[in-house]
Amino acid sequence: MGVLNITPDSFFDGGSYLNPEAAYQHAVELVEEGADILDLGAESTRPGAVPVTDREELDRLLPVLKRIRKEVSVPISIDTVRPEVAKECLEAGADIINDVSGLKRSGPDMAKVVRKFGAGLVLMHSRGTSETMQELASYDDIVPDVMSELRESIQVATDAGIERERIVVDPGLGFAKTPEQNLEILKKISVFHKLGLPVLVGSSQKSFIGKVTGREAKGRAFGTAACVAACVREGVQILRVHDVKAMRDVILMTEAIQQTTSSK
Repeated sequence: MGVLNITPDSFFDGGSYLNPEAAYQHAVELVEEGADILDLGAESTRPGAVPVTDREELDRLLPVLKRIRKEVSVPISIDTVRPEVAKECLEAGADIINDVSGLKRSGPDMAKVVRKFGAGLVLMHSRGTSETMQELASYDDIVPDVMSELRESIQVATDAGIERERIVVDPGLGFAKTPEQNLEILKKISVFHKLGLPVLVGSSQKSFIGKVTGREAKGRAFGTAACVAACVREGVQILRVHDVKAMRDVILMTEAIQQTTSSK
């Protein structure tokens, strides 16, 4: 899954693709580099980010989405917690809604929109909002607690009539979690397969990698690669990344090593 941030303030590439033409060109580049899914976001979800209105989000998303949809065949995901934004984007040709609140903020209204369009749904674990999430990183036991809260999100989705076959779960690295908690989740990522749904992980360039390596966001490619390789080894089905070309190579090599059989 290739990331396309149409924002002025995302932590890694904020402002780089705010122009619709630049966003379109980057989308094409991501697909050419091997992205199987594009994930478009028009509101930064980094800790401390200031929310935007529905209209601002749509004004950023729709011109880019409509053009990409005409030119690109891969599924397009929209990173949003707003039901109205999801509705207009699905009408414009999006295929998946990536809800970083796991339906906790968007609720049954979002679930109804997804069901109406027969769209895919990513349920990510988080707590609070971008402005409050880092104050809510207290858990009895991080992995079981995140699993339990994801089960609640899955229940909201299925109660609204969304088939399990359309749902993906994401443990939400960096969202209401300390660096140590993120590492614990990665260490035990295979446990999330017990939810019986495809697992998505978005570790790309995040601050917990910087905490370990001492690198700023632009220098975290190798740390990201280590996270990606670890996830592939544990059967994670979807990796959300900024650098598709490099991380595709990491995925291909990790898979090749796993699949190699003895020549004896």
